[in-house]
Amino acid sequence: MDGKHKILAALTGTALTAGLTGLALGPTTTPAHSPTLRAATGPSGMSVVEWNRELITVLSDPKAQPPTIHPTRSFALLQAAEYDAVVSVTRAGPAYLFSVSAPRGARADAAADQAAHDVLVALYPAKRASVDRRLSSQLSAIPNGPGKQAGIRVGAEVARRLISLRSHDGSSTKPPPFSPRNVAGGYRATPPDFPTPVFTNWGSVKPFVLAKGSQFRPAPPPAVSTAEYAAALNEVKSLGRKTSTTRTPDQTAAGKFWAAAPVWNVWNQIAQGLVTSQHASLEKAVKVFAQLNLSLADTAIAMYDAKYTYRVWRPVTALRLGGTHYNPRIAGDPNWTPLLPTAPDPSYPAAHGALSQAAATTLTRFYGAQHHLVVTSKGVTRTFAGFQRAATEAWLSRIWTGQHTSIDNRAGQQLGTQVADFVAQHI
Repeated sequence: MDGKHKILAALTGTALTAGLTGLALGPTTTPAHSPTLRAATGPSGMSVVEWNRELITVLSDPKAQPPTIHPTRSFALLQAAEYDAVVSVTRAGPAYLFSVSAPRGARADAAADQAAHDVLVALYPAKRASVDRRLSSQLSAIPNGPGKQAGIRVGAEVARRLISLRSHDGSSTKPPPFSPRNVAGGYRATPPDFPTPVFTNWGSVKPFVLAKGSQFRPAPPPAVSTAEYAAALNEVKSLGRKTSTTRTPDQTAAGKFWAAAPVWNVWNQIAQGLVTSQHASLEKAVKVFAQLNLSLADTAIAMYDAKYTYRVWRPVTALRLGGTHYNPRIAGDPNWTPLLPTAPDPSYPAAHGALSQAAATTLTRFYGAQHHLVVTSKGVTRTFAGFQRAATEAWLSRIWTGQHTSIDNRAGQQLGTQVADFVAQHI
């Protein structure tokens, strides 16, 4: 990223807001949810953007998401349902899973709206009132008639089938108690609060596109006794310390920026801005969001498969236990504290590295490598000259905040690329 330069966004009139609420996206001339806009221009990608926003809004309620179910699953279900609903009507491409019979004249936008609604109601029944209002607003923009009703039936059937199929994907399985590995390099809960590790069984959930979570499992990391590990950890020791004197102010800002909201939210909001600014068609929008979120969901599954296969300790543990002489190249510091609290899961591979690389790979395929972006999170704006620049900063930020080593990041980057490439080949 050109961190100290201001780049004019090519996303005209669009601000990408990476927080959980208060999104500011879409053209400045007409509200994104305007029925008038949709009626005048016909089916467009804006309805897909609006449902994606609706899910982010739902997830802004900390009680909405079951704590043992990863949110990327919800994004994948939402976008896959919209994609298959639209393709069932338009026949513009192969279905992801289901092609439902649709009569001539069926409205693809009505199908997408109904599919999105039914998925969100199934996942978040307590949010039905707000989701119903969104559907009513969306459908009010579509002229009444047989085509609208046919589209509604198509969307409902696609959502029903998809939710039924994924109801047995292993996501609702109760995670087993976690047993820490109290050996050099073994993951255990991290200070200061020592939270219970999360998503311990997520690697065994059935993927959306991959054959299994271990399909692209990274090679084992170098032993913590090696020179390679010592070099990577000492980099974190210097740059990731809360009171670091080697981390630049811009690196500190970037570290806090990428930790301000779930990284999958950030990338979905980047996609929202692209679809909005480029006035994407409905077919293009559902394909972009489906590939993006199927890639993110399967990357999360593959990432947790690897995390809990290798169970590598976090830098804060490694540095505080450096005095145990597991590696003579590392000088321990029992008081070492990272810039930000450590995420409650093993270190290898890195989540930001894997998920951001999957997203960047996907969006580059649709929009090209060079694409100026402006991304704003909680009042902080950062600019990027391309998707890869943004992804690279995302994973570097985890070194600057004391979360991960470069070893973790490289494995995550490789994993995200492999998953995104595989998803693109099969959608």
